[in-house]
Order: sequence, then C-alpha cells, then structure tokens
Amino acid sequence: MQIDKTIHLPDLSFIRLCSEKYGVNRGLYNTIDTFFYERGFERIVERRKIILSFLDYVQEGMDENNNRTKFGSGGLKIKIDEYFSEVEKHREKSIAATC
Repeated sequence: MQIDKTIHLPDLSFIRLCSEKYGVNRGLYNTIDTFFYERGFERIVERRKIILSFLDYVQEGMDENNNRTKFGSGGLKIKIDEYFSEVEKHREKSIAATC
C-alpha cells in the first residue's frame, strides 16, 4: 500500500495496519502517537508519516522471527531519542553533501 494512501486511512484501519505490519498493539500505538504529538507533530498526516518512519526504523533492528514490537520499561523513549538522533545525523550529512 502506498504511504500517501496509508496515512489517510481511518484511525482503526491505520492502527490495524500498524498491528499487522509492525506488531504494535493499540495501546502502544496510542503512546507513540501521543509522544510524537507532544514533540510538536500536531498535524495528523505529518505525525502518521513520522510514526511509520519510526516503526520502519525500529523494525530494521528487530529479529526477523519476532514480529511483535517490544520496548520494555523506558525503552520507547530511548528508541525515539535514538531515532531522532539518526534522523538528525542523516539530515546533517545531506546538507553537507549539497554544500
């Protein structure tokens, strides 16, 4: 499914997609959604794009045999901070390459 189509799904369908593709249950999705909202991603379309990007990032580091996303106590905040750090590094490299 295309990302443009995915981000415009009704809430329940979007959450179901996150569950099926990333192993994220509704409670975890709501926590991630709130976390990004509180970090300034107030527009739903922008927030859904970054949530999918974050979940792709998390999935890259997971064991292929385990499709459930687990963070443990405090692990979600650590993983989000790690994600933002990687995004910033990538952005800086892109800027340096264009100079």
